[in-house]
Formats: sequence, structure tokens, C-alpha cells
Amino acid sequence: MTAPARRVSARLGAIAPSATLAVDSKAKALKAAGRPVIGFGAGEPDFPTPDYIVEAAVAAAKDPKNHRYSPAGGLPELKQAIAAKTLRDSGYEIDPASVLVTNGGKQAVFQAFAAIIDPGDEVLLPAPYWTTYPEAITLAGGVPVEVFAGAEQDYLVTVEQLEAARTENTKALLFCSPSNPTGAVYSAEQTKAIGEWALEHGIWVLTDEIYEHLLYEDAVFSPILKLVPELADQTIVLNGVAKTYAMTGWRVGWMVGPMDVIKAAGNFQSHLTSNVANVSQRAAIAALEGGLEAVHEMRTAFDRRRRTMMSMLREIDGVVCPTPKGAFYAYPSVEGLIGRTVRGKEIASSADLAGVILDEVEVAVVPGEAFGPSGFLRLSYALGDEDLAEGVGRIQSLLAE
Repeated sequence: MTAPARRVSARLGAIAPSATLAVDSKAKALKAAGRPVIGFGAGEPDFPTPDYIVEAAVAAAKDPKNHRYSPAGGLPELKQAIAAKTLRDSGYEIDPASVLVTNGGKQAVFQAFAAIIDPGDEVLLPAPYWTTYPEAITLAGGVPVEVFAGAEQDYLVTVEQLEAARTENTKALLFCSPSNPTGAVYSAEQTKAIGEWALEHGIWVLTDEIYEHLLYEDAVFSPILKLVPELADQTIVLNGVAKTYAMTGWRVGWMVGPMDVIKAAGNFQSHLTSNVANVSQRAAIAALEGGLEAVHEMRTAFDRRRRTMMSMLREIDGVVCPTPKGAFYAYPSVEGLIGRTVRGKEIASSADLAGVILDEVEVAVVPGEAFGPSGFLRLSYALGDEDLAEGVGRIQSLLAE
């Protein structure tokens, strides 16, 4: 008897759903059912998109020229705005032709790996990592190689760790600072050392800079191409407007890289999605050209919430939480809670703990298994001050029993 034909391809069947979106979806479903759920899952600012950006989109929607196809790689005006923004924020010049505008940052990530990875190529992936990275690497035929840095290292990998993981098959390094999920920020010295190591060994660098403006205390954004400009021919910069301007739903990201890579990724996009929605692109132009005042106001609120969350988490016995200095996430180690029993349920992993927290006190957090090793939780502080204090307070009360 012949085996039944596979209905779903092995390639797509192997993809795990986004853990962060799954947690957020469950929290929203419970809330819609009338439950007092507080969600720390989604990496999404709770602020509305600034008015001047929305007004630009409304005007764009009324202009018939935006009702038609536009260049698949992005509006020329937006590419110019991205080049100007790169000079302003990162301190180096790029050619607008080296920009490819994508449907959000995720598409930029997928196309970057698709453009440079062949089957069997290894990609060094500092862990904890954003849940989408390994899926994008695998879909491109690559092999994710985790390089783990725990709480005792403030979640920052070293050149020595990267070198220990390098093999003859190493093609690329994924570099994310400020980091999702940990909020860790590499110093200029650390970033430069990693860039020089990659240059020495001919390793591609994919640098995700989408949290560049969300920095606290003494943290400074250190663009790897500003520090090691010789890397330009083997670096792809990933970015977008989602986090900086509270525009997660507008779906505008971009990738910047060598012309041959951008051309290949652009050809792929021409078949995959064509152009990003023109109204969203016009809104992105307004965002990038409109300055950073609204961003600074949001950052002030994030910083206040960050300090509240850190203070409350550190009051929980068994929880260790390095100080996040970027993005809007805390990433406490809960390794000290593994093996305990909470309301009759034994905690064998951070996934178990996240499940108990949701079931018992109706607070949604994302377990460390979504980002690498077990033993951690990710909590976003991109939510209102009252909800934040109430949610962490519920966790405190549960774990104090």
C-alpha cells in the first residue's frame, strides 16, 4: 500500500507559528470573552501613530496616483527619505538605489536571508533571538547555529563565542542591537569588535536596527557600518517605521545592502508582493521627514514603565533580571523557579510557568522557549502604566504563595 501523499509541503509544515503573536492572540481572545487579561506578549507600542503621519496618509488616499501600482522596490521619494534618515541617525551615506522597501521588517528579514543563503549555509544566531529569525534562515535552506549568552552576560555574546561557533560553512551573522527579546544593547566597542571579526573572516552581517531610537540610561546606538565601514560589501541593514513611530500596522520596512543583493531581493519581491501599499509608503515618508519629537515623548513613557517593571520583577524571589537598556522588553531569568510547585502545578520549564501565570492570574507572557533556551520570560512594557503595574503585581502575588 502506497503512503498517502503529503498535503502540506515539508518546507511549510516545519514552520512553527510565531510564539509572540500566538500569546497575543490568546490574550486578546480571552479579553474579548470578558476576562480581565493583561497581555505582555506583543512587541507593539500602545500609542497611536502620530497625527501628522496619519494626516499624510489621508491626503495620500485621496490622490489618484496612489491608487495604482508603483515600483516594486519602493517609491523613489521614500528611498530618498530613508537615505537622508540613515545619514541623520547612523552617520553614513547610502545610495537610495541600495534601498528595497518591504512589507514590514519581517519581509526584509526573509528576503535578506533568501538573497544570500544557499542550502547548508550556517548562520550564527545570538540567543536569545527574535522568534522569526530561525524560521527565516531555515526557509532559505540555511542552518541556524545558536550562540547563547545568558543573564550573567547581560545577554551579549562575545567575539570568542562567535569564533568558537564558526565553521567552514558559516556564511552569515545575525546582529540585533538594541535586542528583541532581551532589551540588551551592545556598546560601540563590542559592536566594532564583532564587525572587525566578521570582516576578517568574510562573514555576512545582517544587522537589525529597528529599535535604534529606543535607548535608555547610558546606552548609545552603535551602527556597525559606521564603526566598520569596510563591511559595507557584506552587510545588509534591516529597519522599518513600526517601533519608532508606533506604526506596526502600516507594514513598512526596508533593507539596505550591496547592489547585487538588493537587485536579487527586488526581483524576488516583484514576484512575491509587488509594491508596498502606496498610502503606507507616503505615511512613512512623513514619519521619516517629520523629526523625532513624538519618538522622544514615547521613549520617555517607555523608560518610566521600564523602571517600574524592573523594580517589581526584582522583588520576586527566584527571578533575576538584567537591566534592559533598549527596545521595550524585559527578559527575566526564572531559572530559580524551575522545580517549584505553583498552585499544585510543578514548574518544569518556563513554558510551564507562562501557562500557569496565564491560567491562574490571567496574565500573558512569552516563555523563553520561543527565543532559545528555557528558563526565561519576555515581558513587553509597551502597554499602559496601570495595566503594567496590575499585571506584574498579579505575578508577584502568585509566585509569593
